[in-house]
Amino acid sequence: MTLPPVAAEQIFQIGSFPITNSIINGWIAVLFFVILAFLVRKRTALIPKGLQNIVEGTVEFLLKEVEKVTGDKIRARKFLPIVGTIFLFVLFSNWIGLLPGTGSIGVWGEIHGEIELIPLLRPAASDLNLTLAMALFAIITSHVMALITVGPLNHISKFVNLRGIIRSIKHGPMAIIVAVIEFGVGLIEIVGEVAKVVSLSLRLFGNIFAGEVLITVMLGLLAYILPIPFMFLELLVGAVQATVFAMLTLAYLVVATDEHGHEESGEHVEPAHA
Repeated sequence: MTLPPVAAEQIFQIGSFPITNSIINGWIAVLFFVILAFLVRKRTALIPKGLQNIVEGTVEFLLKEVEKVTGDKIRARKFLPIVGTIFLFVLFSNWIGLLPGTGSIGVWGEIHGEIELIPLLRPAASDLNLTLAMALFAIITSHVMALITVGPLNHISKFVNLRGIIRSIKHGPMAIIVAVIEFGVGLIEIVGEVAKVVSLSLRLFGNIFAGEVLITVMLGLLAYILPIPFMFLELLVGAVQATVFAMLTLAYLVVATDEHGHEESGEHVEPAHA
């Protein structure tokens, strides 16, 4: 029994770009949704039925869940394409990682000087490169949306209080001290943004990779019956992790684009003078 390595294994390469088994799994998920979207668009009808009915029901369900967090339909419709795509991609890529053959069908190749079986498929989220890229996308998107929604000055002032620095010059030493403290708080906010990327990526990667290790161990102990309960558990874990990642992304988007919150944070309480 060989446990899966932390890094995804390379199957082949295109030029200097390595193609790993986790990338292949991700491509399968992307291709599935592209074909699904093409079929639904081609068969769109005023009265939905069949596949269109399932897709529309899924979209309506996701829209309602997003609206519960945003509190309004405008932002819910704006965030749904981002959050919904992340949720469905993570969910589908997690679940197809449990299909028979994933991790067991592959090609023999040399790894670290030894000939081992290199699986052709590996759950996409068990590759830290993918989860890190998704986390970066989520955080960067929240900042872009904030710049568009609340304006560059309001958003940048969350990290570097430009208004406070300008006003402090006019209101004496106490105001300058407050501005310096607010600048320090802004630096902590920047560290917090980096921490969001790290926590998002490691949480998803850790749970999915741990599930792969658990299934491998169970298959090594007894290939029949014993792994089945753990596979059902991984179905649940895949759904939970997709929900957590999508909901955290949505929360970051909502907080970043909260105009009322930015207005309040932009207010500067002047120190009292004797």
